[in-house]
Amino acid sequence: MCVYIGERRKMRKDCRRVSKMKGRISKIGSYAISSSIRDQQQHQQPCITCTTFNILAPIYKRLNHEDPSCRESDYRAYWLARNRSILDSLIYERSSIICLQEFWVGNEELVNLYEKRLGDAGYVNFKLGRTNNRGDGLLTAVRKDHFKVLNYREFLFNDFGDRVAQLLHVEIAAPFSQCRTNDIRQEILIVNTHLLFPHDSSLCIVRLHQVYKILQYVESYQKENDLNPMPIILCGDWNGSKRGHVYKFLRSQGFVSSYDTAHQYADADAQKWVSHRNHRGNICGVDFIWLLNPNRYRKLLKTSWSEAVFAMFKYLLRRASLTENDAFAFLKADNHGDYINYSGFCEALRQLNLIGHCNGLSVEESKELWDQADKDGNGVVDLTEFQQGIWNSSGSEQREEISHEARGIQEQTIGFSIKNAVLFPPEVEKGMWPEDYSLSDHARLTVVFSPIRMPCSQSLS
Repeated sequence: MCVYIGERRKMRKDCRRVSKMKGRISKIGSYAISSSIRDQQQHQQPCITCTTFNILAPIYKRLNHEDPSCRESDYRAYWLARNRSILDSLIYERSSIICLQEFWVGNEELVNLYEKRLGDAGYVNFKLGRTNNRGDGLLTAVRKDHFKVLNYREFLFNDFGDRVAQLLHVEIAAPFSQCRTNDIRQEILIVNTHLLFPHDSSLCIVRLHQVYKILQYVESYQKENDLNPMPIILCGDWNGSKRGHVYKFLRSQGFVSSYDTAHQYADADAQKWVSHRNHRGNICGVDFIWLLNPNRYRKLLKTSWSEAVFAMFKYLLRRASLTENDAFAFLKADNHGDYINYSGFCEALRQLNLIGHCNGLSVEESKELWDQADKDGNGVVDLTEFQQGIWNSSGSEQREEISHEARGIQEQTIGFSIKNAVLFPPEVEKGMWPEDYSLSDHARLTVVFSPIRMPCSQSLS
């Protein structure tokens, strides 16, 4: 029988730590409450808050690292006490939006505990298990006094690591509606997800694929329902850092990392904070609350996707120590002409492990990438096209808001300014992981948003 003597002692210590740190825990909640009171007195729009937290499903939490089969799920007292502490902190903070990952949907007692406690605290809850009965999933909860839920959708990645995503379409309600005008509805799209962990290099393209599919789904939902531009909040465990291709892809679509924006960190500041200690013992920042305001410039989604894949393509070639000329020769393969043909292009994708396996690009996607590179459509890619379309792809560049006067945009909508953001435990904000923290292997991130009026932009066409 597996026994971990220090686990109960560590849990009690962690509970005392959480209790002692309640002032810190509630910093965001207190900030939002005080800001709301002040803003109401000044006839301004109050704040709303959003929390994302991977709560580490008991079926994954190891109690004895020397025995990987020893999991918390086998010890009811352990997982029950830990999840009660998690709920205590969430309810104490009272965020407007709560997005949880690794929620143990396979345990009825735990599901009932969360539904009861959050329901009694004034939340409406939506849960979604991963496909193929993986046991864990997502839980998204929104405060009924802050939002009216207009629609709820589920997105299942049956062919992408059994991952799932939730989409909530909500309208801001009382006590925020006193600032509402007849011409503008204050609506938000909220997405909660948990991307695949990159266990090996072949899965990097899968994570990029997953976020692309999510954005496609959100875009389709907006078009199907003829929605006006509105803020989009993406929450979750992205299993990738600020150095990764997913981060750069989202930035190319106009999204900003709320925590980095609040603390004025640049995209290059990848070591300023962490939010996760993974099963390999590495600490990294992988939990994000992304914000896309309706006044942000956006490239066509397919263009951003192609540029992101080519950026990964270039990264893999550089990792193999290939220069620009070497890379062109690599794609030419045995071709005697000074150009790349489609078969050579596909062979390069295969050698870089981007196609040829169940997690790789489809034939259709490979053809779309080729069409993007073959700019003149003559069936081959010469050196200039290679330089412009592949090697110097600009997918990681971020454009700022464009002048709406210059584009002739007159429509007004509601967006968000980011007023504050806090990670708990506080040590992670300094890039350290506290050994006495056991609520999860992830930190909890909470962001304060203030609704503001702004002009709406459009996608690049």
